Formats: sequence, structure tokens, C-alpha cells
Amino acid sequence: MSNAFTLFERHVNPGLAGLLRFTGLDVEEDRAEGVYVWDKNGKRYLDFLGLYGTMNLGHRHPRVLEAVRRQLDRMPMSVRVMVSEPQARLAAKLAEITPGPLSMVFFGNSGAEAVEAAFKLARLHTGKPEIITTTGGFHGKTFGALSLTPKPEYQDPVRPLVPGVKTVPFGDAEALEAAITDQTAAVILEPIQGEGGINLPPEGYLRAVREITRERGVLLIVDEVQTGMGRTGKLWASEWEGIEPDLLTTAKALGGGVMPIGAVVGRPELFAAFQHNPLVHSSTFGGNPLACAAALAAIEVTLEEGLPQRALEMGGYLLSGLKRLAERYPEFIQEVRGKGLMIGLEFTDADIGALVISELATRGVLTAFGLNNPKVVRLEPPLIIERSHVDEALEALEASLEATQTTLEGVL
Repeated sequence: MSNAFTLFERHVNPGLAGLLRFTGLDVEEDRAEGVYVWDKNGKRYLDFLGLYGTMNLGHRHPRVLEAVRRQLDRMPMSVRVMVSEPQARLAAKLAEITPGPLSMVFFGNSGAEAVEAAFKLARLHTGKPEIITTTGGFHGKTFGALSLTPKPEYQDPVRPLVPGVKTVPFGDAEALEAAITDQTAAVILEPIQGEGGINLPPEGYLRAVREITRERGVLLIVDEVQTGMGRTGKLWASEWEGIEPDLLTTAKALGGGVMPIGAVVGRPELFAAFQHNPLVHSSTFGGNPLACAAALAAIEVTLEEGLPQRALEMGGYLLSGLKRLAERYPEFIQEVRGKGLMIGLEFTDADIGALVISELATRGVLTAFGLNNPKVVRLEPPLIIERSHVDEALEALEASLEATQTTLEGVL
């Protein structure tokens, strides 16, 4: 056990330290490159978690690193009383690549901050208090974002939350329409739920929600924090059904795996409040020059290297292999589902999933479970993976399933 682990357990998060110890990851990370991570002992791990969908370009992509180094030598942080060129350029680029007439941007440092900004913009624009969210949705853990994340384990200890939030079943357009009142400002949802367990909605659901919200005069906020930047096989997952949201949140992979950044992109009229009060919402470090330089490079790499299409191809190959294993281990694996390289492996029991995660770590493959559904082991590797990496992960998973089976037979 490393000294860093001891310090982490003592001063940061003892509960998480216990979980890491159980999974065999009570070691200190040391370095990373591409699709691999090494610990202080020199052991190599294939990263099939990708920091929950952040490492779309892999670790330390050279073009992103170079962009950040250039900006670091020039001006790392903005003085905030002048216009930042990297921020202005990134805002223009996001306006160019997001669906429909989205052309104004607010920058924060994370997905939760992007959601907070979208929440406020919706209320500012409509003058209405209600926001509708969905079961299984995850939008962050700051108070506004947490209020939109209906999981009692996170919400109950810190109630009261932000009022005016309603929850409807994910994938049920009729229930959503029934929940709308004359006080509803917006609906927020993920095109594919990440922490909820890689939940794909029924075909046509997003289009139906878009039609309902438009007809009822309600804003649609699409949370693409985890699904965006090519993860599902399109640049934005909302493109699969051709919808145009009023507000779109993005973060995670936007920073190229090098810098933290979050953003909400929206229709210009939704930002009218900034005309009356330019500081109605602000962030000291949001959209800082280093993060914007990283994001600009990340967008260029994603588009130029065709990573959304690569996610689709490698995701199909991975899904096929996972389904073969599911057929062999039906007593363990309940379902395999996903789109692109956003894939969930649902186990019949959360404890079985935890054992498999631990066994995979032993074999040098990093994964994790969904925060809102611990029965689901999520696979979100970098979009730059090759078939050989998929084969490596599948071989490790097969061996892990065999080891888990042996362990359980010895217990039962």
C-alpha cells in the first residue's frame, strides 16, 4: 500500500479508499499514455473506463498537450476584464458544431456547472420555476444539478433541495407531457443515460419529447456531458434522432482529457438576461485560456480523425464480443446494451458486478459501475482504441467471469 493511499484514506475519502481496496486498486497511479495507465509498481492497465467518458482522445493526446503548452507560455489565466481570444474562438466553434440555432455559450469547469447554468437560464428566460427531470438521470451533485438527479442516497442527506423539480419515467413521453403545467420552464434529459446504467430510450422518444416541449412552449435541455464529443457514434447523441434542443450541456471529453471545462450552448434569446445584467451568472475559472485551448484542439482532433465513426465501428465490435460472453454466462450477465463506445454490462446482482470489476483490475483492465445503477458495469474506453485493445479487454473479461464463477462456487 503506497504512502499516497494512506494519505488519501486519512485526509480525502476513507469510504472511497475502502472501495478501491476491495477492487484491488489501492495503488498510486503514476503515468498514462494513449489507452493505458501505469501504477507506481509499473503495472499497466487498459483504460476501459476513460474517466467516465472523458478520455475520448485517450491520455495525453499530443495535439491537445501542445495546444495547452503554447497557451501556457502565452497566458495561462484570463484577467477577466479583457476579452479572451481562446474563449471567443471556442464559443464560435461550439456554435458551429452543435445542432440547430445554438449560438451563445456560457463556460464553467464541469458538467454540473453547465447544468447549473442551464437551470438558471431556463428560469431567467421563462420566469417559471418548474423543471422536469427523469428517473435514472444524472446531472451532477451541486445543489441545482443534484435536485435534477433523483437518487435518494444523494438527495436525502442534504434536503431541502431546490424546489420546483418533477420526476417522470425515462423513455415515457406520455408521462412527461402529463407532468407539464403552465409553470414548467424546461425538461432536462440525457439522450442516453450514463450513470443510470447506459439506458437507451425507445426509438422516437427524443423526437416525441422535442415535439411535446415545442408545442407546450417548454424549453428542452439536452445533457450531453457524457454522450457528446463522438462517444455514441455521432458528435452529439441527440443527432441520432435529429432533434435540436434549446440548451445543450457539454463537458468531460470537451477538455481533450487534459483540462476540465464545461459549457452550456443555447439559442441566443435564452441569454437575454446577460444583456440586462452581464454578471447575472459568472465563473472565475470557467472558460479559462488553458481549458479553451485544450477544447479547441480536442474538437479538431475529434473531427479530423473521424472519431465518432470510429466509436461506432469499435463499439459494434465490442458489443458483439460482449453478447457472446453474455450467452455463455446468463446466470451472471442480464443484458448488454449501448451505442458507439458507451456500453453497459448489466449483471444479475450488483455484488457479482463488483467481483468482476475487481477481477478485471487484477488482469489490468479498468472499469466501474454506474453511480445510479451499481448492477451495471460501464465500458467507455477512448475512441482511439484498436481491435487488439478490444480483444485484450474481452479476454480479460472472460477470465474474470470464470474466476468469479469459481469464487461463487466455493462460497455457495
